[in-house]
Order: sequence, then C-alpha cells, then structure tokens
Amino acid sequence: MVIGLHHAQITIPKGTEEEGRKFYCEVLGFTEKEKPESLRGRGGFWLKAGHAEVHVGTEEGFDRTTTKAHLAYEVTDLSHWKNTLEDEGIEILEGIPIPGFDRFEFRDPFGNRVEMIQRID
Repeated sequence: MVIGLHHAQITIPKGTEEEGRKFYCEVLGFTEKEKPESLRGRGGFWLKAGHAEVHVGTEEGFDRTTTKAHLAYEVTDLSHWKNTLEDEGIEILEGIPIPGFDRFEFRDPFGNRVEMIQRID
C-alpha cells in the first residue's frame, strides 16, 4: 500500500549547488535538510517541502529544457509567486486550465519545469 510521497528528485548540473540553493532556498523559500553522511559525496542537496522532500541531485549531459517532467508545488497565494518569479526575471508560462485550480509553469535556472498550483473554490 502506498501511503504518500516521501520525496521527488530533480537534477542540476554538477558544480551549481550554490546557485541551486540560492534559487530554491532564498527565492522559493525552501529549507535545506541535511543529507546523510553516506550521500554527501554525491553532490546536490535536500529540501523540505511540506510533508515531503525534494532531493536536488547533480547530473551532466542532460537537457532539462526538453522534458515535460516536473514537480508541482501547491501554494496559497499564486499571484505572490508569479510576482516573485517575474521580479527574478523568470518567464511565466500559463498552464492549460484544469477544474478547481489556478496554475502556471516556469523553468528554474537549470531548465527544470516547475508548476505552481492553487486550489480555487
């Protein structure tokens, strides 16, 4: 029986961890979680995301801009995030409407597709 999502992983290029921390911790407001000692040599970092985690690994030779794979972060103030990202020079891409939600997409500084989604009444 699956009881929930523990973590999802995205990747960024090797050697860009500080830029990744700046974007994910300072811009998006995630909190970094300490990685186990046994995994620290592999690069990357882990983030707290509500009741789950986002693991940011490092990987070379992959064009992140060519995939539709993504994480969707549920938020309570979609317009705040749209304004915050636009202030950072991030291009906002309108998502196809789905019932019960407002949403938009963007690419992080490494090309990963990201969705922000908010429940509506």
